[in-house]
Amino acid sequence: MRKGSGKKILVEPDVLLTEAARLQGLDGQKMSKSYGNTIALREPPESVEKKVRTMPTDPARVKRSDPGTPERCPVWSLHQVYSDEARKDWVRQGCTSAGIGCLECKQPIVDAIQTELAPMRERAQTYLDDPTLVRNIVADGCDRARRLATETMRDVREALGLSYT
Repeated sequence: MRKGSGKKILVEPDVLLTEAARLQGLDGQKMSKSYGNTIALREPPESVEKKVRTMPTDPARVKRSDPGTPERCPVWSLHQVYSDEARKDWVRQGCTSAGIGCLECKQPIVDAIQTELAPMRERAQTYLDDPTLVRNIVADGCDRARRLATETMRDVREALGLSYT
């Protein structure tokens, strides 16, 4: 902050975290495109459903009648992000008592991901249909960034006493 001006220059950004700061990959490992355990923002609905339905689950649940432990299941990490408390309680109760099967547990996740991705797919289609629109947006962004960077660097030089005027 420049003395006396109250203006902050080169502010360090703060961290913005959700309850689940890191989301595991679909296989329970670190999420990575190279591991093939991700869902892309424009993933087709059929692919999203297939990926979630084939996710591994709690290894202790070999049979439908075996009770499980949600915390050991990669699907649980998705419930931490996509489910409200009532749904989490339903999953916890159903899994530990073998009252629900793994596919029943996964379906709310499929629905939530589809709901979240639908508007993104729709918005992206506009740009896929008109690539010149993307080029124009990038060019305008470059111009705006150049102007802002020039102003910021002027303020930095002034704050450091390096004005060349």
